[in-house]
Amino acid sequence: MTQEHEIIIIGGGPAGLTAGIYAARARRRTVLLEKHGAGGQMALTWEVENYPGVEKISGYDLGQIMERQARGFGLEIRNLDVTGIATADGMHRVSTSEGELVSRTIIVASGSRHNRLGVPGESELTGRGVSYCATCDGAFYQGVPVALVGGGDTALEEAMFLTRYASRVFLIHRRNEFRGTKLLQERIAAEPKIEPVLDTVVERIEGADAVNGLALRNVKSGAASRIAVEGVFIFVGTTPNTEFLRGFLPLDEKGFIGTTPNLETAVPGVFAAGDVRAKVLRQISTAVGEGALAATMADHYLSH
Repeated sequence: MTQEHEIIIIGGGPAGLTAGIYAARARRRTVLLEKHGAGGQMALTWEVENYPGVEKISGYDLGQIMERQARGFGLEIRNLDVTGIATADGMHRVSTSEGELVSRTIIVASGSRHNRLGVPGESELTGRGVSYCATCDGAFYQGVPVALVGGGDTALEEAMFLTRYASRVFLIHRRNEFRGTKLLQERIAAEPKIEPVLDTVVERIEGADAVNGLALRNVKSGAASRIAVEGVFIFVGTTPNTEFLRGFLPLDEKGFIGTTPNLETAVPGVFAAGDVRAKVLRQISTAVGEGALAATMADHYLSH
């Protein structure tokens, strides 16, 4: 049986949960669809220290607080996988793993996922030394050397986290300097367990049943080298979770959604918020602001 709502929110990260809070407080019939747990990628962050008003908290705990708050206002949250959306007669029909839901407005806050390197050995050794979540798997590498690939804020934060367990962290980045904020770069430089490996890319992840090393190449000299590690953590950007939108919404070359300043998409009544949008900054604070705005604009759309 088709279920009808006023607002359907797709995604349970900080953007989706904030949108849920605002929509529920506006007393709109709202359902939030999330195929995993609350918090999205935020839940995999070991420590959040740049969210205003909160000095330090784990991303998982922050997600749990947001979810509790949203449910407290009456938001319905369902664990469903969205497979497609279509529009007919001014109504949006959302296909899910458990049937169809109908709504006049939709807020897409489906977030993004970690990119892969695409090198030999990566797929074969995922879960056997290759990881995309230091918070999840760091404790398995007590007292042994590991590598981390990436140079942005997330990579630098996760490298610092790994020093709790690993004997040494090789921080591999393809450019000659990291892209992360200066404060994080200062912390990396002051940490004796971290060894930066700049101007370098991973050519191959080595090992039979588990990771035992990385084959590297210097991008300037072309020189090949090898480091012995028992784990490699990969943080090289993200890909938006927008496969279910293809043919419904126009996406940019990377799959992100373009919006107006009021977060309207090309389809009337459909809004987008958070990491799924085409934008410069992807942070918890920006996702929260966009979630609030998207829900407010959806409420205005329904009213007019």
